[in-house]
Amino acid sequence: MIPIANDHANRRYPLVTRFQILANLAVFAYQLYLGPEAGTAFLLEWALVPGRAAIWRHGWDWHQLGQTALRCLTCMFLHGGWLHILGNLWTLWIFGEEIEGRLGRWRYLWFYLLSGLLAAVLHLALNLGSDIPTVGASGAIAGVMGAYFLLFPFRWITFVIPIFIIPIPIKLPALVYLGFWLYAQFAGAYQSLGRTGSGGIAFWAHVGGFLAGMYLIRRWKITPPRPAKTKKT
Repeated sequence: MIPIANDHANRRYPLVTRFQILANLAVFAYQLYLGPEAGTAFLLEWALVPGRAAIWRHGWDWHQLGQTALRCLTCMFLHGGWLHILGNLWTLWIFGEEIEGRLGRWRYLWFYLLSGLLAAVLHLALNLGSDIPTVGASGAIAGVMGAYFLLFPFRWITFVIPIFIIPIPIKLPALVYLGFWLYAQFAGAYQSLGRTGSGGIAFWAHVGGFLAGMYLIRRWKITPPRPAKTKKT
């Protein structure tokens, strides 16, 4: 279910959303610039690896705790390939600009980062023995989707489902589309319990980010929509 459009009515310039997209693209371009070996080493250095971050194995060391917190942040700007980054950033563009318009730029930036951090913490807590690197902005973007789920439940989302490689466009309210998306993440997360050695999608990060976004958007003061400009005659 790949979202391609929504019937948004945002009248604020999405400066932070564009900055987030450019920041992710810049880091990915740097990975490519380093080359296959050095780029992979860079990714592994700054990714979140639950097994490596298991500070309880070595005692509660503040330096190790700080390194783990830093990796929870840096992993949000790393991606494993073109499909990974393009899928994430396109989804951010579809849902992010309206949340930025309702929160305001600075609050939206903190909202995005905090959603991503909480997503990483939940993934870390439920994958303690995993040595698989976790990368991607999807936890933070899931927070944006959670906020959209509460603020704009009846906005129409156009998405495509590939059937026999033919993309079929479908239009549904955000409540239905995002509700089904969250259900799919819960289902994947439940199946992944206890399978710390398996790779794939960080479902718990998606669930954690979505729930964090729902909680934060209810707690923070929302900026009312800017009225449409009218011309005087």
